[in-house]
Amino acid sequence: MVTSRPARRQRGTTLIEVLVTLLILAFGLFGLVGLQARMQASEMESYQRSQALILLNDMASRIATNRRTAASYITSAPLGADAACPTSTGTRQQVDAKEWCNALQGAAEVSGNSKLGTVIGGRGCVEDMGNNEYLVTVAWQGLGPISAPPDGVACGKGQYDTGTQCKDDKCRRTVTTLVRIGSLS
Repeated sequence: MVTSRPARRQRGTTLIEVLVTLLILAFGLFGLVGLQARMQASEMESYQRSQALILLNDMASRIATNRRTAASYITSAPLGADAACPTSTGTRQQVDAKEWCNALQGAAEVSGNSKLGTVIGGRGCVEDMGNNEYLVTVAWQGLGPISAPPDGVACGKGQYDTGTQCKDDKCRRTVTTLVRIGSLS
């Protein structure tokens, strides 16, 4: 006759069960850390886009307000970033160009000698599109590569290719608006 042992009830947890639980918890926490990092990068990209739109609307308003001399707002090279800002203040356009350049460089917020109050590497351009239309563009450095802006947007082209990640203009971000000056005769 075979004798059987009475079944034992399990009491508590085994060390393996605790280790598996900790492993699953660790993977979940690593996932949350990665999600938090991506959220912060997205928040910074969103903040920069909103700052660029403010700068864009600022110059578009200045051109529309000073419509009789709108052609004088055309830039031969991008303002902001590493460019020296204009210093002349003899005309309304010169004052506007100086103020916009300073804003693109971040003069709104300063820490020591560093200007921090705007987009990273902000550059602004005003182009003549003909028929009293002017394309205003603000370009800046994105945090990571996505897709390059359209070929028709020349402002800052090739000036944001740094390192191995940012090449082929994939880190350049731009916003544009078209300012139409009506003929008031």
